[in-house]
Amino acid sequence: MIPQEPTNSEFFTLEIGGMTCASCVSRVEKALDKIPGVEAASVNLATEQARIRIQRGSSSLADIIALVKKTGYEAKESSARGHLDQHIAKSFWAADGLGRVILSFLLSAPLFIPMFLMPFGIHWSLSGWWQLALATPVQFVLGWRFYKAGYKSLMAGAGNMDLLVALGTSAAYGLSLYLLLTSSHAHELYFEGSAVIICMVLLGKWLEARAKQQTSEAIRALQKLWPEHAKVLNAGLELQGNIGLSTDQYRDLPLDQVLPGDRVLILPGERIPVDGVIILGASHVDESLLTGESEPVKKTLDSKVIGGALNGEGVLVVAAEAVGVESVLSQIISLVEEAQTQKAPIQKLVDQVSAIFVPTVILLALITGIGNWLYFDSTSIAILRAVSVLVIACPCALGLATPAAIMAGTGVAARFGILIKDPQVLELAHKLDIVAFDKTGTLTIGKPRILALLPFNDSSADNNQILATAAGLQLGSEHPLAKALIDFSKEKNIAPIPTSANKALPGVGIEGIPSAGTYSNQTIRLQSVASLEHHPQYQVILDKAQACFEQGQTVSVLMGTAEGQAIASPIAVVAFGDELKPNTQAAVNALHALHIRTVMLSGDNLAAATRVGNTIGIDEVFAQIMPGNKAEIIQKLQGGSEGKKHFVAMVGDGVNDAPALAMADVGMAMSTGTDVAMQAAGITLMRGDPTLVADAIDVSKKTWNKIRQNLFWAFAFNTIGIPLAALGYLSPMLAGSAMALSSFCVLSNALLLKRWRPTHH
Repeated sequence: MIPQEPTNSEFFTLEIGGMTCASCVSRVEKALDKIPGVEAASVNLATEQARIRIQRGSSSLADIIALVKKTGYEAKESSARGHLDQHIAKSFWAADGLGRVILSFLLSAPLFIPMFLMPFGIHWSLSGWWQLALATPVQFVLGWRFYKAGYKSLMAGAGNMDLLVALGTSAAYGLSLYLLLTSSHAHELYFEGSAVIICMVLLGKWLEARAKQQTSEAIRALQKLWPEHAKVLNAGLELQGNIGLSTDQYRDLPLDQVLPGDRVLILPGERIPVDGVIILGASHVDESLLTGESEPVKKTLDSKVIGGALNGEGVLVVAAEAVGVESVLSQIISLVEEAQTQKAPIQKLVDQVSAIFVPTVILLALITGIGNWLYFDSTSIAILRAVSVLVIACPCALGLATPAAIMAGTGVAARFGILIKDPQVLELAHKLDIVAFDKTGTLTIGKPRILALLPFNDSSADNNQILATAAGLQLGSEHPLAKALIDFSKEKNIAPIPTSANKALPGVGIEGIPSAGTYSNQTIRLQSVASLEHHPQYQVILDKAQACFEQGQTVSVLMGTAEGQAIASPIAVVAFGDELKPNTQAAVNALHALHIRTVMLSGDNLAAATRVGNTIGIDEVFAQIMPGNKAEIIQKLQGGSEGKKHFVAMVGDGVNDAPALAMADVGMAMSTGTDVAMQAAGITLMRGDPTLVADAIDVSKKTWNKIRQNLFWAFAFNTIGIPLAALGYLSPMLAGSAMALSSFCVLSNALLLKRWRPTHH
C-alpha cells in the first residue's frame, strides 16, 4: 500500500504496457525502486498501472518513463479521466485483440485437426512443407510479440512469461524443422505443438483483456456519469420561475470551464454536472450509482446535490461548489482506482515467489530435458517434455489472482455505496469479532433538538435570557448541538446574545463572555455532564438532569463564573434529543448474525447511553467517554479480557472519531460526517445507513475468500502441472491449453463477485 502523499513528495500514476505476468510486475517495481528519490512504488498487473511516490524535485516524470521503457515496457502518464476506456477501444488486430486469435486458429487448424481424426480411423495429415508454411507465420508473425518481450526481459537480466513461451515454442518448431530437413516422415513433426501453444496463449491474453474490462466496469460506470457540458446561467440573469425556457439565458460550457460560484441549470432527466447547493427549484434526484441508495432522494431549496446524480422531474438551478477533481464523483473514482492499484499484504508472498519463478522454471525444464534424454535416449522426447514444462509453468494466473479479486470486490462494493480504500481491510474483515459504534451521527440521525431547558434557580432565572446566552455561545459553530440551540432560539423568536473571547474546549464544550444581558459579567461555559465529574455540585447537577437521562436524552450544562469567583456555578441543564436512524436495530441484528459483538461509545450519562443501547440491542455500552479516550477503549477491546487478540472495527463520523478510526483494525466512516474521519478510515460508507457496516464486512470477506481461492488454484496448478509435464503426461499442446485455461479460471472466479448484493438493498 502507498501511504497518503506527504507535502514534500510528488505522486505519479503511469500506464504500463507489455506486462504479462507476476515476474513483469516484480521487474518493473525493482526498476522503479532504483530511481533516486523514490519512496514507494506499486505496480498492478490487472489495472496495468504503476503508482509512484517520489521526493519532490529528485527525478522528473520523463526520467521515470524512460527507465521503465529501458526495462522493456511501455509507459506513459495516466490520463486525468482514467485509463479504462482505452481497454474498450483496443484494435481488433491489437496484440491481445480477437483478430490475432482468429487468424492463429485458422492457420493452425489444418495442423491439429488430424490429431482429432485419428481415433476415428482417419489418418490424414498435410505434408511437412505445408505444415512448415502454416506454422511459420504463426510462430514468427503472430508470435513475434513473445520474442520481442522475452528478449527485452532477458536484456534486463530477468525472465517473464513471454520468454518461457518463446523458448518453448522455438524448441518445438526447431526440432520439427530439423526432422523435416533430415527425415521424410511427416508424422514425426511437431509443428502443431508450437502453433497451438501460441494460439492458446493468444486466446488466454484476449480472455484476460476481456475479463479485466469486466472487473473495471464499476469505475467505467462512474466515469460515464460525467456530463460533457454544463448549462451555466448568464451572470446578470435574475432567478425566476421561467428559467430554462429560453436558450439565451445560459451558455453551454465544457465541464472543465465551469468554476465554483457559477449558477448551473439542470433540466429534467439530465445528469447534474457539479457538486453544489440548490438555489432554485425542487426535484427528486437518483444518486444510486454514487451512494447505493435505490430510491430517488427529494431535493429542495438549500439541499446539496452531487455531480453525476440524475435529476428527476423538476428544473433545478445549482450554485456550483466543487467541480472536476474536487467533486465527490472524482474523489470516489480516485479512491476506487487507488484501492484497485494497491496490493493486499498477501501479494508480498506472490511477489517473492515470482521473483525466482522464471529462472527456476527454466532450470526445471533443462533438468527435464537432460533427464529424459538420458533415460529414453531420444532427443525429440526430451525436447517435447522440456517444452511442456516451460509452457505450463507460465505464471499468468499467479500474477492475476490477487489484483483481479481486489478489482472485482472493490468495484461491486462501490456500486452499492461502500468505498474500500485500503486492501489491507480485505485481510482483516474476515477476522472481525467486535464492531464499535460512535452514537451521535452514526447510530442517530445527528440532528438533535432541544427537549428541555431547566434552570437551577427557578424563582429568579429568566428562561429567555438563558436561551439567548446559550445560543450566542454557539453562533458560527457547525456542531449538531449548536445548531439545535440556534434553531430552538429562532423558534422562540429570541435573538442570541453575541459573545466574545470564545474558546472551544476539546472534549468539554465551549466558553465565552456574553456582550449583554443577565450574564454579561460572567464567563459562560456550555459543557458536558461528564466533564463536571469533579465539580463540588456534581451530585446536584445529576439530580437535576436525572429525568432527562432516564428518557435517553443528551444533557449539557450551562455554567457561569463571575468575576472573583473561583468555581463556576450551574445556571441551567439543557437536554437534547436525537432520533435513532430507522435501520439501526436491523444493522445490529445483522452483525449479531455474523457472530460479531457490538459496542457503543457515547459521551452521554450511563443511564441515557444504556437506554439507547438496550433499545437497539447493543451488547456493551461505554458511557461518559471523553472524545480523546475513544482510541484507548478501542485498544483495550483489541487486547481482550483473557489475553486473546480481538479484531475491532470502529464506525464513526466526526473529527473526534478520527483517532479511534485509525487505531481500529478496520475503520469505517460515514460520508455524512467529516473529511477528517473519512481520511482516517479504510472504508467509507457513502450513505449514513448503519446496515452498510454488515454489508461492508460481508463483501470484504467474500473478496478475501476469492483471493485465497485464486492463489490456491494458481499455486496448485503449477505444483501439479509441472511434474505431469516433466513425466510426459501433458503434450506441449495440452500444456498450452491448460496454461490459458488457468488464467481464465482465475479471472472468472474473481468475476463471480459481481453477483454480490447487499442484504438490505
